[in-house]
Amino acid sequence: MFEVVIGLEVHVQLNTKTKLFCSCPTSFNHKQNTNTCPTCLALPGALPVLNKEVLHKSIMLGTAIDATINKTSYFDRKSYFYPDSPSAYQITQLYTPVVENGTLQIDFEDGSNKTIRINRAHIEADAGKNIHDGDISKVDLNRAGTPLLEIVSEPDMSNAQEAILYLKKLHSIIRYLDIGDANMQEGSFRVDVNVSIRPKGDKKLYTRVEVKNINSFKFIQKAIEVEVRRQSEAWEDGVYEREITQETRLFDQVKSETRSMRGKEEAADYRYFGDPDLLKVVVTDEMLDIYTKIPELPDAKRDRFVKEYAINEYNAGVLTSTLEMANFFETMMREDISAKNALTWLTVELLSHFKGGVNIANSPVDAKKLGFLVKRIEDKTISAKAGKDVLEYLMKKNEDVDAAIDSLGLKQVSDSGAIETMCEKIILANPDKVEQYQGGKDKLFGFFVGQVMKASKGTANPQTVNEILKEKLG
Repeated sequence: MFEVVIGLEVHVQLNTKTKLFCSCPTSFNHKQNTNTCPTCLALPGALPVLNKEVLHKSIMLGTAIDATINKTSYFDRKSYFYPDSPSAYQITQLYTPVVENGTLQIDFEDGSNKTIRINRAHIEADAGKNIHDGDISKVDLNRAGTPLLEIVSEPDMSNAQEAILYLKKLHSIIRYLDIGDANMQEGSFRVDVNVSIRPKGDKKLYTRVEVKNINSFKFIQKAIEVEVRRQSEAWEDGVYEREITQETRLFDQVKSETRSMRGKEEAADYRYFGDPDLLKVVVTDEMLDIYTKIPELPDAKRDRFVKEYAINEYNAGVLTSTLEMANFFETMMREDISAKNALTWLTVELLSHFKGGVNIANSPVDAKKLGFLVKRIEDKTISAKAGKDVLEYLMKKNEDVDAAIDSLGLKQVSDSGAIETMCEKIILANPDKVEQYQGGKDKLFGFFVGQVMKASKGTANPQTVNEILKEKLG
């Protein structure tokens, strides 16, 4: 009955060493209000000077999303009166941003894709941080003036799944470019979601509601679903125009509802005007030559993995979804192992052990060690089943692979003489099963294989076991 219209605004904290317009460090782990100076405190007479590295990182992002890089852009003042803004305005780029008209392609599991338009990516200064302590509120201005890149999509997404695919792709690109750590929990990748609905087939854009500052992909998806349901019910109940107003809402994760925060301002309410203290930003041809040189991006890396490692596009997409995963896989491949086995042991076996905060970045089993474990399986030093036991052991103990194999006694027996002796003992101990098998009960062959593997504690080479048993049983 309804179509959903979603647009996203993403604030990315850029990983520069110093703030946007002064030389104060961007680290927040210091004592409150120590990383400040007259410029970021907006004291009279202090003048801002643009951090050139911010421009560099902005142009890298613009290149990655195939956007227009404006050779001349400007800074504007956005007026608002919040305690965490010492100047009572934010320096941003409204009228002429540095990056405009980009695109980002999202890919679905069925192999189809969709292009999401990006309206702009503009530079702006972050505010400080309010700290609420009982009835007292305090302000820490260490974060004030930290460089942000706000990336604004067009309203091209029509459900929560598309929004999450877009955000994950954008998050991945930022990490690949190394322009920010994009840590959602720490607030360096903050998402505002604009949601509206309309009757199917209607092209009109109805009242949009902004759900602000959601800090995980899971909660973003839930917030969209909750807000769509709220608007749809209001429409069906005939109270849409009264209840759905242009406003900013918060998502309550506990109650699973959105809650009104404040009315949504229009651009005129912020009284934008050009910042008189800042010169226009001019991007020269020489700067473009340097700043548009970017590393291999997720899509290009995925295509290379398909070609170079002969894996399908879906699996290549999984491996390149994050830079950490892609680098882990390529480090494993330096052990001269098959891509198929590397893929399985990384995305199935290793990832199944990731619990309680363990992830690809802090895994006790690093890429080189996992690659060598796969190598030991491929050269038949251990069986694949034993490999799982070794991996579980290595997740708890810091040993090399060979030492772990020895500690667990899992080295595979390939000596045909030793295996033949085990097979003969099992056959002699089970004359009734031998008679049934030779009488046509073929499924009993698995019983004999299992008994030999049990006798060898899983160390006998399964292929050799099969060959000898077939010969002995006839």
